[in-house]
Amino acid sequence: MSEKQIGEPKRRKEDDRLITGQGQFADDLAFPKSAHASVLRSPHAHAKIKSIDISAAREMPGVLAVLTGADVVAAGLKPIPHGTGSSRTGSDVPLANLDGSERKVTPQLILPPERVRFVGEAVAMVVAETLHQARDAVEAIVVDYDVLPSVTRSTEAVIDGAPQLWDSVPNNLPLDAEIGDKAATDAAFAIAAHRVSFRSAIQRVTGVHMEPRACIGLWDTKSDSYTLHASHGIGVVQMKTEIAQILGIDVDKVRVIAPHDVGGNFGTRNATYPEFALVVWAARLIQRPVKYVAERQDALLSDFQGRDLHVDFELALDERGKFLAFRSTNTSNVGAHTASFVPLNKGAQLMTSLYQVPTAYVRCRAAMTNTPSTIPYRSAGRPEAMYSVERIIDIAARKLNFDRVELRRRNMIPAKAQPYRNPFGVTYDNGDYTGVMQSALDLADWKGFEKRRKESRRRGLYRGISICNYIEGTSGNPRERAEVTVLDDGGIDLIIGTQASGQGHETSFSQIAAEWLGVGFDKIRVRYGDTSFVLAGGGSHSGRSMRFASIVIKESTLQIIDKAKKIASVMFETQVGDIEFADGACRVGGTDRVATLVEISRFAASSKALPDDLRGPLKGACDRVTTGLAFPYGAAVCEVEVDADTGAVQIVRYTSVDDVGRAVNPMILHGQTHGGIAQGVGQALLEQCWFDRDSGQNLSASFMDYAMPRASDFPSFTTGLSEVPATSHPLGFRPGGEGGTTPALGTTINAIVDALSELGVTHVEMPATPFRIWQAIQAAKRD
Repeated sequence: MSEKQIGEPKRRKEDDRLITGQGQFADDLAFPKSAHASVLRSPHAHAKIKSIDISAAREMPGVLAVLTGADVVAAGLKPIPHGTGSSRTGSDVPLANLDGSERKVTPQLILPPERVRFVGEAVAMVVAETLHQARDAVEAIVVDYDVLPSVTRSTEAVIDGAPQLWDSVPNNLPLDAEIGDKAATDAAFAIAAHRVSFRSAIQRVTGVHMEPRACIGLWDTKSDSYTLHASHGIGVVQMKTEIAQILGIDVDKVRVIAPHDVGGNFGTRNATYPEFALVVWAARLIQRPVKYVAERQDALLSDFQGRDLHVDFELALDERGKFLAFRSTNTSNVGAHTASFVPLNKGAQLMTSLYQVPTAYVRCRAAMTNTPSTIPYRSAGRPEAMYSVERIIDIAARKLNFDRVELRRRNMIPAKAQPYRNPFGVTYDNGDYTGVMQSALDLADWKGFEKRRKESRRRGLYRGISICNYIEGTSGNPRERAEVTVLDDGGIDLIIGTQASGQGHETSFSQIAAEWLGVGFDKIRVRYGDTSFVLAGGGSHSGRSMRFASIVIKESTLQIIDKAKKIASVMFETQVGDIEFADGACRVGGTDRVATLVEISRFAASSKALPDDLRGPLKGACDRVTTGLAFPYGAAVCEVEVDADTGAVQIVRYTSVDDVGRAVNPMILHGQTHGGIAQGVGQALLEQCWFDRDSGQNLSASFMDYAMPRASDFPSFTTGLSEVPATSHPLGFRPGGEGGTTPALGTTINAIVDALSELGVTHVEMPATPFRIWQAIQAAKRD
């Protein structure tokens, strides 16, 4: 009997390779006669390019090419085709401008010909024999800039008189939309017994990948085709299409290969960077491979970034604490180019979270500023929404003297109300929301907290605790493809279109395929990341990988089993109905006549007794579009101690319970939760992309200035999994990789405020650094 696979904590296949130094990253790739590229970046946040003098750079030793925006225009290269939003797939609530016009999308050429719009924007690229020669030549380029006024904060960018980034985007507002029912919401506020408001800025952060982005471009003279090796997570098929569009060539002339290993993604790698197109274009110009590897400062200056949302939020309640209405103005800083409206969209449509709210309204504004573009970053828009909701609930509970837990429980969507349509038109599937919250409270020993608080006070510290619930509405590219083939050596080849970047795909995909085919886990060989054999698929983002991969892998295995039964019926000269499949083999029911999948595959390859449709390799393939959203949910409890004299905060306990529908590999899921918590708490306490208000300079472009959490900043986490099969998925799966992050902002800040409430502190903005906490304490003393 075959071993059970789904639900088992299998050790990751990937780890032996990674811990023994056998991983293959983009910077590990080398090709004969490779040239090296270095990029000149803008020192100004906003400036016209009056002229670029590259004459001295061209004469530098080893220089092979110097490329500028003028060359891009002369070559007829097209802008980067950013996927600005998913609402067109029917998966999300569409956002349209209040005046009825279409949202505005600004072009981003791979090098700007006339104007730079953020510090760090690529202005020119030098290709030379060595990296040092390329760097020296970059310093010889002379650019005459006409410096313009800049703006880096979203709420300042949309006021009258603000510097304008694009002539085609008046008031720097490419999108000014609304969702919900404004009239009904205003009416509910008018009759409410209680009204509570909250204003906050969820700061900008960056992905800080372990491996900065890297790429190598090649051009083949004989086939007149390009190959790009690049570290990304968008999926090689989409990258192939976008590179072809930029170059203005047929898509069949491009091959994209992702390195087997990618040092972190989190969403900020899920877009085409200018260097990706530059290296393949340059490879053709010099007829040699061209390699570019970002330095850490390059990455901190020019990576796509995340978050950066300003919220002005209000909650209306009746005298018993029932929620009557929410309303909010959400202003998203999308940066210098409209790379994505997804975080704004996804956050706004979940602003009521998993609570019953009769009516709600959100005004959604995208603001353009002189900063790098923001795109989806782990849980795109949902952490910002959950932070806002959970903060205002705690504020309401404290202000109106409600118990925090009971206020949440009183307003939570019950199972009997599911499926539940929220006020924005999003229909949640199913879940045990109150049960998961209670599980988190029990695991965190919520009832024993007051004893621990008193003990902390005896040591001169202030202890606080909080619970935050969350729900996500994940979607992502709805198309996925799998191809499964039985090999002659007994292995199973599994090709999938998703793009791994550390989530354990090789392991978890092997588990589901092995169970469904009844073969050993080690027999499955997962392949991805190369358009020479990956024909379709959507990469890894928005919790889509297992959700969509499981559907197409399941169908592919069913095709194999069906075909194997038909072939076995010929082998055994019996009816198909007499054939049973189990444990990786077909047998004639009630007999000892049996053939394994490998034996059946070999028979199909050599037998002339089979009809044409049963000959050849034993394989199955499924290419499917699955629309709609998935709804992971859960709860997190954070407990902190604060030193009021210094503002230092320490997380002493952290508990997270997440519902994943069905857990394929609990160990991997727990690991993803641990990483997600670190990212969320890292933002709450430490991380921020800082920009000088006057000059637009990035003040956090090194690890001396951009603070990252370390293992010593955390206790051991307590994590639990809930498994309520999702009715929105044919196999019951929910995404599980983002839940650690989604509630972490809110629960961390709520815990700090709870700790300091007896000192009169009502709020601390993120990142809650010791200095900010100390300032809040001093301000409360003065009040």
